[in-house]
Amino acid sequence: MDFRHIIETVGEFVDFAGVAVMVIGALVSIPLALRGHQPRNLPAGAESLSVYRLYRQLLGRSILLGLELLVAADIIRTVAVTPTFESVGVLAIIVLIRTFLSFSLELEITGRWPWQKEPRSPDAAEAPGR
Repeated sequence: MDFRHIIETVGEFVDFAGVAVMVIGALVSIPLALRGHQPRNLPAGAESLSVYRLYRQLLGRSILLGLELLVAADIIRTVAVTPTFESVGVLAIIVLIRTFLSFSLELEITGRWPWQKEPRSPDAAEAPGR
């Protein structure tokens, strides 16, 4: 077995893992949303999320993780196996598209961009002065 074949196999395995994470995450999210699994980081005083909103957030997290694995697989195959200008250009376009999707999903899940700080709760503002 040569190096190129090993890298291709590793890339395919990581691709499979990315798809599996998305599919399993979609299936696991259904019962969690139906049971009313609320995220731990809800702001103080916020009302609980609806089943639909819960499912979207849980599914979004699964998709984000799956996309990260798919990007990793593309990088493994492109850089390690065939680093031509054309393959690197295709990789750059794929990474840009998936990065845009990741940012969009992050905004949908948390309500803020990844580089924005988490809003402080009123309890956290009072804690240092106690």
